[in-house]
Amino acid sequence: MLLRDVALARIREAIISGDLEPGSVVKDAELATRLGLSVAPVRAALARLADEGLVEAKPQSHTRVTPLRVREVRDAAVVVRAMHELATREAVPLTTADDVAAMRAANERFAAALAAGDADAALAADDDLHAVLLARCGNGALTATVARLTPAVRRLERQRFATAHGRESIVLHDRLIDACTRSDVGAAVAATTEIWTALLSELEGHSDEPD
Repeated sequence: MLLRDVALARIREAIISGDLEPGSVVKDAELATRLGLSVAPVRAALARLADEGLVEAKPQSHTRVTPLRVREVRDAAVVVRAMHELATREAVPLTTADDVAAMRAANERFAAALAAGDADAALAADDDLHAVLLARCGNGALTATVARLTPAVRRLERQRFATAHGRESIVLHDRLIDACTRSDVGAAVAATTEIWTALLSELEGHSDEPD
């Protein structure tokens, strides 16, 4: 991996996990020392994270972790839901037995991670499950959009997977996988919609972080 990609992955993980709290000021030199990297890849990573909406820069002032703004998270989540619905619609007719097996294995890891209270492992398993359909649909523009917008909703997803609410996703995943097994496009899209609508419903109980 390129150093900027290493920096990107590690800083993104720190933001999503809450190690870098919403609203906290980040300094490229301090982050570089913390990560054991030079400043250049850290600056490149922060520029990418700004595009993803996880950090924001104030000219002549500072760079900080973006506060958790419910409206912005909702806007991103609605678009991500639509992209996953489209990916499902295009991918299900092409889904193979190996795809289904990979999704079942990912959901088993997801369930085990939730049972262990490991939100980070749950996020990784959830990514693996949905990545099967994203890859199978073969739409580069779609997957690029998902990759760019998903980090904006990750902090909320992690909170969800750290609570009992996340266990509802196990059942919804099973419904999606069963629909893929039957090549039932309508049922698969409906399950995908419900998965993301459940996440959106979590926003109703959240308020914006103070700027």
